[in-house]
Amino acid sequence: MKLVIFGLTISSAWGNGHATLWRGLCRALAERGHDVTFFERDVPYYAAHRDLTDPPGCRLRLYADWEAARGDADLALADADVAMVTSYCPDGRAAADLVLDSTARLRVFYDLDTPVTLARLRSGESVPYLPPQGLGDFDLVLSYTGGRALTDLCTLLGARRVAALYGSVDPDAHRQVNADASLRADLSYLGTYSADRQWRLEQLFVEPARRRPDRKFVIGGSQYPADFPWTANIFYVSHMPPPAHPAFYCSSALTLNVTRGAMADMGYCPSGRLFEAAACGTPIVSDAWEGLEAFFEPGREILIAANADEVLGAIDLPRSRLLQIAGAARERTLAQHTATCRARDLEAALGV
Repeated sequence: MKLVIFGLTISSAWGNGHATLWRGLCRALAERGHDVTFFERDVPYYAAHRDLTDPPGCRLRLYADWEAARGDADLALADADVAMVTSYCPDGRAAADLVLDSTARLRVFYDLDTPVTLARLRSGESVPYLPPQGLGDFDLVLSYTGGRALTDLCTLLGARRVAALYGSVDPDAHRQVNADASLRADLSYLGTYSADRQWRLEQLFVEPARRRPDRKFVIGGSQYPADFPWTANIFYVSHMPPPAHPAFYCSSALTLNVTRGAMADMGYCPSGRLFEAAACGTPIVSDAWEGLEAFFEPGREILIAANADEVLGAIDLPRSRLLQIAGAARERTLAQHTATCRARDLEAALGV
């Protein structure tokens, strides 16, 4: 297939989870014989933190504005099998119009932020990356979130055919490596700051740090505000580019997964960070949400915590037990949650 994608970014992983997903998926698609072109608006905040200019598995088309991209986009779409636009594409509506007017065999919308999209719709907010008429004109609507989110995409946005395309990991990029002494932690957390998961982060990370001043806690991620409730034993790394993720995880005795509020409420919302940490052989403790057991078995492949006491209980588990859990999660991830697995899922959804 020839796929043409209009998305948020693949060139910069700063402050977003889209780039890492696309890097692995595009590489896997190329390895399976497909041809991918990715259009990305060259915005200043991603340009300043660009960490990949020649992504393997796709041709990257950076453009200054939509008018500058239009001619190149028309040419790319002329013989495309699949034309796709994603959530948070800066030119989402214009790109959707172009995709829907194209002669591509399949016109696809991929919402990598479905719970956020639906929550904004229910609150009456404008969603600038959605076509005003909804999603009914697309041949297929993909969602990063499964479960009832798929039904809501049909009822609220008119999607005619939907399928889940979950996050994944590229095991060549996220793998077991040597620990970095400067990043060693009893508990780590890797993620961009988000207000709608802050209360969970305070409950499951900050409070355990307050109670265990003798333990080391490490946060990696961008956009944390100055008034974040730091403690003396919480160490902060402002930005962890994807190549540094394996060392970050492999330096942690245990790592925490915290889900954004809208996604946790919707369920069936595995963050790519779950699969990345598991592929690195790091044991994971996570907040709970509907459908988690479809990806990892609680108690055997992942630990679940609802409060600080349960996080501390996880920290205090024997090292042998934590490594057993990590090994089971890694085995499950390499069998079911790699980018190659998701490329196969995408092929199935597209009818290839």
